[in-house]
Amino acid sequence: MRSLRPHHRTLRLLVSLLLVTAAAATATAAAAAAPARDAQAAVSPLDQVVPAPVATTAGGSPYRLTERTRIRVADSAEARRIGGYLADVLRPSTGYPLPVTTGGGTDGIRLRLAKGPYGAEGYRLDSGRTGVTVTAAKPAGLFHGVQTLRQLLPAAVERDTVQPGPWLVPGGTVEDSPRYGWRGAMLDVSRHFFTVDQVKRYVDQLALYKINKLHLHLSDDQGWRIAVDSWPRLATYGGSTEVGGGPGGHYTKDDYREIVRYAADRYLEVVPEIDMPGHTNAALASYAELNCDGVAPPLYTGTAVGFSSLCVGKEVTYDFVDDVIRELAALTPGRYLHIGGDEAHSTSHEDYVTFMARVQPIVAAYGKTVVGWHQLTGATPAPGALAQYWGLDGTGAAEKERVAAAARSGTGLVLSPADRIYLDMKYDAQTPLGLSWAGYVDVRRSYDWDPGAYLPGVPASAVRGVEAPLWSETLETSAHIEYMAFPRLPGVAELGWSPASTHDWDDYRTRLAAQGPRWEALGVGYYRAPEVPWPDR
Repeated sequence: MRSLRPHHRTLRLLVSLLLVTAAAATATAAAAAAPARDAQAAVSPLDQVVPAPVATTAGGSPYRLTERTRIRVADSAEARRIGGYLADVLRPSTGYPLPVTTGGGTDGIRLRLAKGPYGAEGYRLDSGRTGVTVTAAKPAGLFHGVQTLRQLLPAAVERDTVQPGPWLVPGGTVEDSPRYGWRGAMLDVSRHFFTVDQVKRYVDQLALYKINKLHLHLSDDQGWRIAVDSWPRLATYGGSTEVGGGPGGHYTKDDYREIVRYAADRYLEVVPEIDMPGHTNAALASYAELNCDGVAPPLYTGTAVGFSSLCVGKEVTYDFVDDVIRELAALTPGRYLHIGGDEAHSTSHEDYVTFMARVQPIVAAYGKTVVGWHQLTGATPAPGALAQYWGLDGTGAAEKERVAAAARSGTGLVLSPADRIYLDMKYDAQTPLGLSWAGYVDVRRSYDWDPGAYLPGVPASAVRGVEAPLWSETLETSAHIEYMAFPRLPGVAELGWSPASTHDWDDYRTRLAAQGPRWEALGVGYYRAPEVPWPDR
């Protein structure tokens, strides 16, 4: 029996070694498989972007960001700035250094400026094992391509603390350019005042969805929000209140310049609006001479409309308009200046026509193109002017035909139908914020229409784009802005950017749902619309 013991010990040792070897092999196989499983779990589908790209071709291996990844940019100031912007987005969550360099190389993230069929804002994104390349003819295209790259990375990339990753970009190609050149969002800073930082926060959210116009509603009955040196009481007195009687506020010229600069760095053009001849109580309260009877009314903190008017027959009115437009135009590098013109119920039609005939040439004299609400078409729009349509599906045929006739005569249209894309309309009867005079606007209603075929009799070529206004009678904080804008704003952005052929509610609601975790990572408090299949939290 003793002679068998060494044999048994040898056999047990051999079995143990075999078990250890098998376990090691299993662990090695599991370790090898883990990155593949991680990759499969972490790679977003190439076609899950909002707005929907023109074309996507999936294929090939994903690209993995690592601590060795570099951001290689074209040797231009704007490309370097865009590279720096991308690095600032990615560094906090990845923890990687991500140096921005103009040196050569084909690995990492490359931002290239090159001739090609991209237009002013289009781009091409190519992703594979060795890197991601965004190519565009103009810097705006590079910036828009960077927004697509952000959405192709996991939502946690938006967080401001280090996350575990992995950071994978799906393999394939995106080819993209916008349907319309005007993709706007309006923020009403008059009914309630929003600070420079609050406006910047909204600008960053707009940029993610390739919005390129920031329309600032700078004056109304409840507050005047921009400093005008030649009429200083406009801001100091006219800007001293808001809806509900709060302290209001105004932008100094340096404040406004900072908003313009910040927006321009994100390829948004600021379109300032001074609403007139109506919606002018803050100005009338500031200067008695602007009133026909020479008596200044009290400041106003309610929400009624249509009761105020500049005095069309007084010459001082046009001195005032000239000064305001001159100073505002000098601060605004963009092409457009919005003169309002809506709800002028206290101005006779004859006076309205006279006023617009006097004011539009002043805008042109200071190098800007007129934009007005669609009531401008009731006068004679200046050559090249744009009319912003805010009517309803059920607006009368005569009013729609007047707008269509102006469009056929050369007036461009920006579409903002109130019962489709006014972001201050309640989602439903339970929405705690917003108004409902245009009806309830759920997420599907805000998305499910075609700007190119919306107004009867309007040539498709006259439609310059879309804009989502956000009026602030009930909104006081950034959280309020975000709750009303999200999730409807991305749909408006898609209407403005994506080809009509891509518009499909069932597809869109799935892509929109995937944005929810991204907004949570960004700290955006959005409305979880029941018609969207949001992922479980």
